[in-house]
Amino acid sequence: MNLSLPFIKRPPLVAILPLNGMIGSGGRFGSGGLNDAALEPLIEKAFSKGKPAAVALAINSPGGSPVQSSLIAARIRRLSEEKEVPVFAFVEDLAASGGYWLASAADEIYVDRASIVGSIGVIYAGFGFNSLMKRYGIERRVHTAGKDKSLLDPFRPEREEDVERLKRLQAKVHDGFIAQVKARRGDKLDTAADLFSGDVWVGEEAVALGLADGLGHLVPRMKERFGPKTRFTTHGRRRSFFARLGMRAMEDAAGLVEERALWAQYGL
Repeated sequence: MNLSLPFIKRPPLVAILPLNGMIGSGGRFGSGGLNDAALEPLIEKAFSKGKPAAVALAINSPGGSPVQSSLIAARIRRLSEEKEVPVFAFVEDLAASGGYWLASAADEIYVDRASIVGSIGVIYAGFGFNSLMKRYGIERRVHTAGKDKSLLDPFRPEREEDVERLKRLQAKVHDGFIAQVKARRGDKLDTAADLFSGDVWVGEEAVALGLADGLGHLVPRMKERFGPKTRFTTHGRRRSFFARLGMRAMEDAAGLVEERALWAQYGL
């Protein structure tokens, strides 16, 4: 019989929340990505189950959707404040773009010497097929209600007004990203450096610029903070039966290609 004695104080508990992969909505989660709806129960458990002394985010992400990044980070902050539980982020290979947005939800950010951090910017990438269609005599037929409904159609020549419109949208999203980082990192940031150009930095560079608080790995850093007997529990995702068999839908395969392209930007 397992008898629990209520007057015996247990060692502190740190809840680990892995945040690995591309950030996107809907089916993209199935290909290893992250979205707020699917992470909600895991985040809730991380802050509630076992009365944790802290939540540690183990981040390895090339970014993705700015909206999902914002939703996930906001949920983490909201629960941290409600439960009065501090949050620590530990960057593994990469916390770029939306991945750094997630890291900024933490009270403190730690990196490895070789971790890549930053990419605080907004990107759009696509293809143009209009020349290929012309070569093979393919006619494109599009009918819209609203002259701006067809934005950056890849099957027609790029229009200057479409590019200007896209850049206006990107600027607004970029402003929100910058505001998030400034609000969370505050006076820690090196104001003389151009931190919001979309550039990335490695390990100690990120620390020197104020994008991270120091070098350190999750378990030893948490034991240093909460004691050598600190306990750990991980709130990770469970793959479906079909995913464990390697059986994925076509949309998941497309998501994997997209995610692979994101990682490749950073040589990973």
